Amino acid sequence: MKVICVSGLKNSGKTALIEALIPLLADKGVKTAVVKHHGHGFGSEIPDKPGSDTYRFLKNGAYGTIIYDDDIFALVKRQAADAEDLIAFFPDADLIIIEGAKTESYPRIAMLRTGQQLASDPSTLLCAVTDKDYDATALPAALPRFDFGDFESVANFLLRHIPLFSRND
Repeated sequence: MKVICVSGLKNSGKTALIEALIPLLADKGVKTAVVKHHGHGFGSEIPDKPGSDTYRFLKNGAYGTIIYDDDIFALVKRQAADAEDLIAFFPDADLIIIEGAKTESYPRIAMLRTGQQLASDPSTLLCAVTDKDYDATALPAALPRFDFGDFESVANFLLRHIPLFSRND
């Protein structure tokens, strides 16, 4: 299993890239999981649909809830966690993408829109996805750069440059 981050400032396109990568990688047999870092914290927000039973349980002080059926489950627990704790939920994934987590030391794709500055350690960068008119002079010269929206090229880059191993290899 490999872990990468997709990092950038708010509204830089992190979710759009990840949404596009998942099916592109799945078509190549890569089982991908996503861990989303909530950079501003939940505060008093309950991470569930208002009015649902699990929302109501949490609102009334439950330590945690799980909802499940024959195919899927969702867990909400009042407990601090770091990336390693959450990665452990996906031992059978070929690739785990962490959205956000600018301070984690995993290799990363930087999402940079026009006028935005790099918000993470340059030594962790695999590549950057930028607007066409982005001034890339602040990025390492040899860093591969892709235009925002050319997500198929990003997927192909990942497939070529990151050895992805399944549990059966």
